[in-house]
Amino acid sequence: MLAKALSAMPDPAAFPNGLAFEPKWDGFRCLIFRDGNEVELGSRNTRPMGRYFPEVVEAVRERLPARCVVDAEIVVAVNGRLDFSRLQDRLHPAKSRVDMLAGTIPAQLIVFDLLALDDRSFMDEPFGTRRAALEQALAGVEPPVHLTPITRDVELATAWFEQVEGAGLDGLVAKPLDLPYRPDARVMLKVKHARTADVVVAGYRLHKASTEERPLLGSLLLGLYDDTGTLQHVGVAASFPMKRRAELHDELQPLVSDLLTHPWGAWAEADQTARRPGAVSRWNAGKDLSFVPLEPSLVCEVGYDAMEGTRFRHTAQLKRWRPDREPRSCTYEQLERPVSVPLEQVLAGAVGT
Repeated sequence: MLAKALSAMPDPAAFPNGLAFEPKWDGFRCLIFRDGNEVELGSRNTRPMGRYFPEVVEAVRERLPARCVVDAEIVVAVNGRLDFSRLQDRLHPAKSRVDMLAGTIPAQLIVFDLLALDDRSFMDEPFGTRRAALEQALAGVEPPVHLTPITRDVELATAWFEQVEGAGLDGLVAKPLDLPYRPDARVMLKVKHARTADVVVAGYRLHKASTEERPLLGSLLLGLYDDTGTLQHVGVAASFPMKRRAELHDELQPLVSDLLTHPWGAWAEADQTARRPGAVSRWNAGKDLSFVPLEPSLVCEVGYDAMEGTRFRHTAQLKRWRPDREPRSCTYEQLERPVSVPLEQVLAGAVGT
């Protein structure tokens, strides 16, 4: 079951049977199937996940009911904060590497919905009933399995929204209490932070459909200057209509520069496993990530939701060009810093109280 995005907190008064709010966890969505010792972890696209998280499989055997199906999120926390990049590291083909990471940076499981228990399906039951049954089934559950906090108090939910990001969370999910479980339907609600930043356009990649006869821009490579005056690669903007992709390619040609004199030129000879323009993709080794360097003189405003370290967590959205901005003024200082809240406090539902 999926969620549609809202630009603001939903009004509980619009839901006659009530609305519940939960933290939106930033991890891998996962359906958990347990039948005795048999445990299956499946992603949203049915990809088997158990081999990557053996410690989660074992925790399910130890802490979940003997026969159940639950909807959950697999997360990894480092220093009291969710770390999505460390979570991605777990998707490794080598069992020895997976086992080593399972021991050094173990994953946790956040359970937030109940689909079946013993011989009873809960999918047609309203969410309020499913939640009550889930609370009973997981009463006293211990880490690394957690029951997600929940509240019907919109003021408390607003406090969560403002504070949980500091623990690495995405925002909030809102669920009507009378909502049955509907697979693949976008019937839940989600509220995420929306922010803007002025960034330097320092390069571009060609679109996969680009040809010599009709070159198309695939994505803009974006940069921000750090405290040392170094232009860091912070992410990409990539959502453009096909006609605009052709126009952007032509418009940027006067800014094409020599890689050797470009701020990112040294990276061409550097470690190709690092996260930088031109590096090999960690998830698709055959994917061409080479880029065309641009003179770093063009500034644009982009929308983004969150940072993952020094980079945008997701693809940014181009808002407008900023010819009035000096590229050197585009620094990390302009970015909003979330309030720092320990993950343990969020799991305990103690934020905003």
